[in-house]
Amino acid sequence: MMPHTIDEMLNVTPMDGVPEGVRLIAIPGVRDSRGSLSFMEGEVHIPFPIARVFFLYDIPEGASRGDHSHHSCAEVVFAVHGAFTMEVDDGTRRMAVRMDRPDVGILIPAGIWCRLLDFAEGTVCAVMASEKYDASGYTYSYSDYLKKAIK
Repeated sequence: MMPHTIDEMLNVTPMDGVPEGVRLIAIPGVRDSRGSLSFMEGEVHIPFPIARVFFLYDIPEGASRGDHSHHSCAEVVFAVHGAFTMEVDDGTRRMAVRMDRPDVGILIPAGIWCRLLDFAEGTVCAVMASEKYDASGYTYSYSDYLKKAIK
Protein backbone atom coordinates (compact mmCIF):
# COMPACT_ATOMS: atom_id res chain seq x y z
CA MET A 1 0.00 0.00 0.00
CA MET A 2 1.49 3.34 -1.06
CA PRO A 3 1.30 5.82 1.84
CA HIS A 4 -0.25 9.26 1.46
CA THR A 5 1.86 12.25 2.46
CA ILE A 6 0.91 14.55 5.31
CA ASP A 7 0.42 17.39 2.82
CA GLU A 8 -2.09 15.26 0.88
CA MET A 9 -4.04 14.56 4.06
CA LEU A 10 -4.00 17.89 5.94
CA ASN A 11 -7.25 19.83 6.00
CA VAL A 12 -9.09 17.00 4.26
CA THR A 13 -12.67 16.27 5.22
CA PRO A 14 -13.71 12.60 5.46
CA MET A 15 -13.39 10.97 2.07
CA ASP A 16 -13.54 7.56 0.47
CA GLY A 17 -10.76 5.34 1.70
CA VAL A 18 -10.26 7.12 5.05
CA PRO A 19 -11.34 4.93 7.96
CA GLU A 20 -14.10 6.39 10.14
CA GLY A 21 -12.83 9.13 12.46
CA VAL A 22 -9.18 8.99 11.38
CA ARG A 23 -7.72 12.42 10.69
CA LEU A 24 -4.53 14.41 10.96
CA ILE A 25 -4.15 16.96 13.72
CA ALA A 26 -1.77 19.88 13.22
CA ILE A 27 -0.64 21.40 16.52
CA PRO A 28 0.43 25.02 16.92
CA GLY A 29 4.04 26.00 16.82
CA VAL A 30 6.39 28.94 17.11
CA ARG A 31 9.54 29.39 15.05
CA ASP A 32 12.25 31.96 15.61
CA SER A 33 16.02 32.27 15.43
CA ARG A 34 16.35 29.89 18.41
CA GLY A 35 14.47 27.05 16.69
CA SER A 36 10.96 25.64 16.80
CA LEU A 37 8.55 24.86 19.61
CA SER A 38 5.27 22.97 19.16
CA PHE A 39 2.69 22.42 21.88
CA MET A 40 -0.61 20.68 22.55
CA GLU A 41 -3.28 20.59 25.21
CA GLY A 42 -5.85 17.90 25.86
CA GLU A 43 -9.40 18.89 24.90
CA VAL A 44 -7.98 21.89 23.01
CA HIS A 45 -5.65 20.55 20.30
CA ILE A 46 -6.07 16.87 21.17
CA PRO A 47 -9.80 15.92 21.04
CA PHE A 48 -9.84 14.21 24.44
CA PRO A 49 -8.36 14.54 27.93
CA ILE A 50 -4.86 13.03 27.84
CA ALA A 51 -4.66 10.19 30.37
CA ARG A 52 -1.37 8.66 29.24
CA VAL A 53 1.68 9.60 27.16
CA PHE A 54 4.23 7.08 25.92
CA PHE A 55 7.14 6.98 23.47
CA LEU A 56 8.34 4.48 20.89
CA TYR A 57 12.05 4.53 20.03
CA ASP A 58 15.05 2.29 19.25
CA ILE A 59 12.83 0.35 16.84
CA PRO A 60 14.88 -2.25 14.95
CA GLU A 61 15.00 -2.14 11.16
CA GLY A 62 12.07 -4.04 9.67
CA ALA A 63 10.06 -4.09 12.92
CA SER A 64 6.46 -2.95 13.19
CA ARG A 65 4.49 -1.68 16.18
CA GLY A 66 0.80 -1.57 16.93
CA ASP A 67 -0.88 -4.40 15.05
CA HIS A 68 -3.95 -3.98 17.26
CA SER A 69 -7.09 -1.99 17.92
CA HIS A 70 -8.32 -0.49 21.16
CA HIS A 71 -11.81 -1.23 22.45
CA SER A 72 -12.37 2.23 23.96
CA CYS A 73 -9.08 4.17 23.95
CA ALA A 74 -8.33 6.83 21.32
CA GLU A 75 -4.76 7.89 20.50
CA VAL A 76 -2.95 10.64 18.63
CA VAL A 77 0.46 9.55 17.34
CA PHE A 78 3.29 11.93 16.38
CA ALA A 79 6.66 11.36 14.69
CA VAL A 80 8.63 13.59 17.07
CA HIS A 81 11.83 12.72 15.21
CA GLY A 82 12.26 10.73 12.01
CA ALA A 83 9.44 9.10 10.08
CA PHE A 84 7.21 6.03 9.93
CA THR A 85 4.19 4.79 8.01
CA MET A 86 0.87 4.47 9.82
CA GLU A 87 -1.61 1.98 8.36
CA VAL A 88 -5.19 2.37 9.58
CA ASP A 89 -8.17 0.13 8.87
CA ASP A 90 -11.81 0.11 9.98
CA GLY A 91 -12.65 -3.26 8.43
CA THR A 92 -13.88 -1.80 5.14
CA ARG A 93 -11.58 1.17 4.44
CA ARG A 94 -7.82 1.02 4.68
CA MET A 95 -5.10 3.58 4.09
CA ALA A 96 -1.52 4.46 4.94
CA VAL A 97 0.05 7.83 5.79
CA ARG A 98 3.76 8.64 5.96
CA MET A 99 4.20 10.51 9.24
CA ASP A 100 7.29 12.72 9.05
CA ARG A 101 6.51 16.01 10.82
CA PRO A 102 6.69 16.59 14.59
CA ASP A 103 3.83 19.12 14.48
CA VAL A 104 1.26 16.78 12.86
CA GLY A 105 -0.24 13.75 14.57
CA ILE A 106 -2.74 11.17 13.40
CA LEU A 107 -5.92 10.54 15.40
CA ILE A 108 -6.66 6.84 15.81
CA PRO A 109 -10.17 6.50 17.29
CA ALA A 110 -11.19 3.50 19.37
CA GLY A 111 -12.10 0.57 17.15
CA ILE A 112 -9.58 1.33 14.38
CA TRP A 113 -6.89 -1.22 13.56
CA CYS A 114 -3.45 0.40 13.35
CA ARG A 115 0.02 -0.69 12.39
CA LEU A 116 3.20 1.40 12.45
CA LEU A 117 5.98 0.30 10.10
CA ASP A 118 8.83 1.44 7.84
CA PHE A 119 10.56 3.35 10.63
CA ALA A 120 13.44 5.58 9.60
CA GLU A 121 16.55 5.07 11.70
CA GLY A 122 16.38 7.08 14.93
CA THR A 123 12.62 7.65 14.81
CA VAL A 124 10.91 8.69 18.03
CA CYS A 125 7.10 8.55 18.27
CA ALA A 126 5.02 10.22 20.98
CA VAL A 127 1.55 8.87 21.68
CA MET A 128 -1.21 10.72 23.54
CA ALA A 129 -3.86 8.28 24.82
CA SER A 130 -7.36 8.95 26.14
CA GLU A 131 -7.15 6.16 28.74
CA LYS A 132 -4.65 4.63 31.12
CA TYR A 133 -3.12 1.30 30.06
CA ASP A 134 -5.45 -1.70 30.31
CA ALA A 135 -4.16 -4.96 28.82
CA SER A 136 -7.73 -6.23 28.38
CA GLY A 137 -8.65 -3.24 26.18
CA TYR A 138 -6.94 -4.48 23.01
CA THR A 139 -7.73 -6.79 20.09
CA TYR A 140 -4.49 -8.32 18.78
CA SER A 141 -5.88 -10.76 16.21
CA TYR A 142 -6.74 -9.14 12.89
CA SER A 143 -9.21 -11.91 12.04
CA ASP A 144 -10.99 -11.36 15.40
CA TYR A 145 -10.97 -7.62 14.69
CA LEU A 146 -12.63 -8.13 11.31
CA LYS A 147 -15.34 -10.31 12.88
CA LYS A 148 -16.21 -7.42 15.24
CA ALA A 149 -15.70 -4.61 12.72
CA ILE A 150 -17.76 -6.02 9.88
CA LYS A 151 -21.25 -6.69 11.21
